Amino acid sequence: MMAGPTASVAAVAVTSAGAGGEVAKNLDEVLAIPILLAERVRKAVAEAESFKSECVELGRHADILADMLRTLRQVVRRTASVYERPVRRIVGEVEKALERSLALARRCRHAGVFRRVVTMTTGSTDFRKALTLLEASAGDLRWILSVYSVDDLDEGVSMPPIASTEPILSFVWNRIAVVHISRSSVALADSAMTLANLALDNDRYKKIIIEEEGARPLASLLKDGPSVESQIAAATALANLAFDGESVAVLLRNLVVPAIVQVLFDSPSRLQTLAAELISKMAYHSPEAQEEFARENAIRPLVSLLSFEVPLDEPKPAAKKPTSIHSVVQINRDLGKGLNSGSFHSDSGSSRGGSIRDSHHNRMKERENEPPEVMLKLKVACSDALCKLSRMCISNSRKITETKGLLCLSKIIEREKGELQLNCLMTVMEITAAAEFDADLRRSAFKTNSPAAKSVVDQLLSVVLQGNSPALQITAMKAIGSLARTFPARETRILSPLVNQLSHWNPDVAAEAARALGKFVQTENFLCVEHSKAIIEFGAVTPLMRLLKLGEKTQLPALILLCLLIINVPNNEDIERSKALTVLDVLTRSPVAQDNSVKDLLDRAMESLEFYHVTHAHRHT
Repeated sequence: MMAGPTASVAAVAVTSAGAGGEVAKNLDEVLAIPILLAERVRKAVAEAESFKSECVELGRHADILADMLRTLRQVVRRTASVYERPVRRIVGEVEKALERSLALARRCRHAGVFRRVVTMTTGSTDFRKALTLLEASAGDLRWILSVYSVDDLDEGVSMPPIASTEPILSFVWNRIAVVHISRSSVALADSAMTLANLALDNDRYKKIIIEEEGARPLASLLKDGPSVESQIAAATALANLAFDGESVAVLLRNLVVPAIVQVLFDSPSRLQTLAAELISKMAYHSPEAQEEFARENAIRPLVSLLSFEVPLDEPKPAAKKPTSIHSVVQINRDLGKGLNSGSFHSDSGSSRGGSIRDSHHNRMKERENEPPEVMLKLKVACSDALCKLSRMCISNSRKITETKGLLCLSKIIEREKGELQLNCLMTVMEITAAAEFDADLRRSAFKTNSPAAKSVVDQLLSVVLQGNSPALQITAMKAIGSLARTFPARETRILSPLVNQLSHWNPDVAAEAARALGKFVQTENFLCVEHSKAIIEFGAVTPLMRLLKLGEKTQLPALILLCLLIINVPNNEDIERSKALTVLDVLTRSPVAQDNSVKDLLDRAMESLEFYHVTHAHRHT
């Protein structure tokens, strides 16, 4: 008989996972079940013929619970935003306590002698347990009612009995409830920052906050918070919660991405910085997040912020003093279109459009007055976000190239140093890596006559030649290697700097130079023979032979490059003088040549050399 109400609660709980518009109705249904159970307990108590005094006590507690449940039901009906997680948990425990009391009261309806003898030994214990559960349920309901009876929760709110074995649970409930229902910007900021600090403590607390449905109210606070401080606290909390792919998936389901992108478009710089850092964390942990940010058009505001005060257009000779925001005017006009027709569902009226433009203009003016260190931190965050978004993601890489992103990255690589320069260089590396495997992106973004593409290549070569930082050089050479198929045969200026790096003192730099050159001479490259001849003419053979002796780190890329050069140009005097055939023969027995792909390449190179030696000797006999 008691399976019915429990099954009903389970069905309602499943329904509540659906659309937000059904939350109030579903909670109303959930609350109706224990109210009905309390009435049944009252009826069963009235019919009791044994343990009458104990049953009366059960009935009294059931009446108390019924009154509290009805009060809670009224609160739920009139509350716009209900934090339902603790309500459902507590009501579920109340229902169990009432079911137990109902079963106990029904056992007391008959007063037979045999039944009385059997029940006397266990009856008192059962009643004590049932009353304890009812009292705990009353304490839980008293706590949840206190949550909705004050404007701002504080430390004075007691811990509900349901959380006695997990004290942190009630604390998390308390803070999330504030974020749900409070109207005080101070209370909202304090509670969100408390959750942020709690999530920072350990992964277990992060999981509790996520499991107790803290992501959705934090996303709402980030999007529509009454103060910048409350939004900053929400962004910090969300960033601390995004610690792996599973947690990021929860954030995606709770509409965090649209909130972040809205903040990027028109918020104070310090909040935009946190939003960009949050994008970096989410994109790093989840390819799905990368795609979601692409759908929400996060690239445009990031590029716009990064390009602030960067001269993307050639300055006019007549201009006496360049305007500090001139470089981003066109992008920001495009952003205005995105605001009116994009994912934010803005009103399309002219007054609304005017307010957006005015707000954006004011924000740009404010940004001009920001301290340089604040703007640098914002740009570093935006550049890192672009890097994480474009990593192995063709859609985001394409969006960056469709704006003035490539040109912006190039100018920053040229002008800046340190973390900002490295981040921009790594972003270029990720875009070129995507272009290497996507012919459409390669053709559209890296055409030889494209000013942006030419500027990027010039800066990559400049970084390679400067030699100040191995990390920068390696990143630049990776990008050049990814673009190998875009360079015509006449672009030999690309190859000479790479060949020079084969002699670099740092083995990592030398190895990367060999890998980059290897992409120019792969047989899949239509110009592999022409590139091979140019590389040999620039003197690559001698440093390659030296790299083959330095160890496995440089040996493998050097061996692959040498084999490809031999296959493409077997009749070269430099290769002949280097005694390459002897060296390759020795390497066939080394560990580096045991991989099947390398072994096949090595065999083909040796066959080419042997054939050349035979024909060369025959020609001179």
